[in-house]
Amino acid sequence: MLFNLNEFLISISFALDFVEMDIFGVVTNHSKRVAYISMRIAEKLGLSQEEIFDIISLSILHDNGASHKRLHNSLHKSKEDLLSIESQKEHGIKGEENIKEYPFLTNVDNVIKYHHENYDGTGFFGIIGEEIPIMSQIIKLADTVELNCNLNEMYIEDKGKILSFLRNNENTIFSSKLVYAFTEISQIPAFWLDLRDDFINFFFQRNMPKFSIQLPLCKIHNITKIFSNIVDSKSRFTQLHSTELSEKARIMGRFYNKPIDEIYKIMIAADLHDIGKLAISNDILDKPTKLNDREFDIIKQHSYFTRLSLQQIHGFEDITEWASNHHEKLNGKGYPLGKNRDELDFNSRLIACLDVYQALMEERPYRKAMTQYKATKILREMIKDGSLDEKITNDIIVVFST
Repeated sequence: MLFNLNEFLISISFALDFVEMDIFGVVTNHSKRVAYISMRIAEKLGLSQEEIFDIISLSILHDNGASHKRLHNSLHKSKEDLLSIESQKEHGIKGEENIKEYPFLTNVDNVIKYHHENYDGTGFFGIIGEEIPIMSQIIKLADTVELNCNLNEMYIEDKGKILSFLRNNENTIFSSKLVYAFTEISQIPAFWLDLRDDFINFFFQRNMPKFSIQLPLCKIHNITKIFSNIVDSKSRFTQLHSTELSEKARIMGRFYNKPIDEIYKIMIAADLHDIGKLAISNDILDKPTKLNDREFDIIKQHSYFTRLSLQQIHGFEDITEWASNHHEKLNGKGYPLGKNRDELDFNSRLIACLDVYQALMEERPYRKAMTQYKATKILREMIKDGSLDEKITNDIIVVFST
């Protein structure tokens, strides 16, 4: 399959920005703005097109470790909390681990791990100066500027404050080379305009270096597993949910003798089915008591966000349907689109049935994991009320009861 890295990254940035909004309270497009600033600095420094593409990718992914549950636990969503998580060592370590399988075009080892190091060696890892990867240094500067300024609404006095801040921290937090590069690119009026919400998406659609690679679906599955891990790590109650769902999808695909490429597509859909949950606050996901009507209405939005994210990727049309239909029901009472049995194909039904089964077998903040007997009883009740496909559900019960 011809896999468009640009589209995939933009799709993922849409979802990852919700993590920043939930934890940090930042505005939308944070990761894209960091990517834009990093790209412009990289161009000024003369990095190659492959390196520029990678620094865009890394900028979009730079805070992927922030969804990790232990980081959420230490936050209270204030400005101080933002600075706290940005300075947590685990944030970089977890993020580096998450992206090991991503198909970067150049050597990017430890860029995410060290993207909060200070140039004078006062960071957590104690590395100094040019020992810090240049991409880490660039992302550090871009991220610092974006987090501390409202780049969506910049005025002349704000620009001066940014430059003063950078110069005051030259050769301590930032290298003089990067401060000079930022100073140069920031003299161009279009630089600031491109950073506005109105224009940032348009800029990337038109100007991001374009890289598509021919990948077998098994390799694409290795990539999407990265993001299923990011989603699952958002809450301890779902820490293996997408991984287990993907494995069960593989088993059922083989049970139905489906072609191997179709099995991988179903597994990819399972990997990404809950990516929209990055948009849902952990206050709701981890609430220990029953959700009220408003909270339940919010949590139901996640499958809509999954569709919104994945539909941006060409070649993912089937995957998008199967992933985002996982809460639709045959009786038309599901969400977000209220589809009925005539609108739900076999693989959409399969993932929906597997998702219910997997969820029942997992612990939730308001209940313990269910036994096979109790889960089976609930599944059969859902067959009776017209929610789930009868044959697929019974097959799942048989396959996973043995």
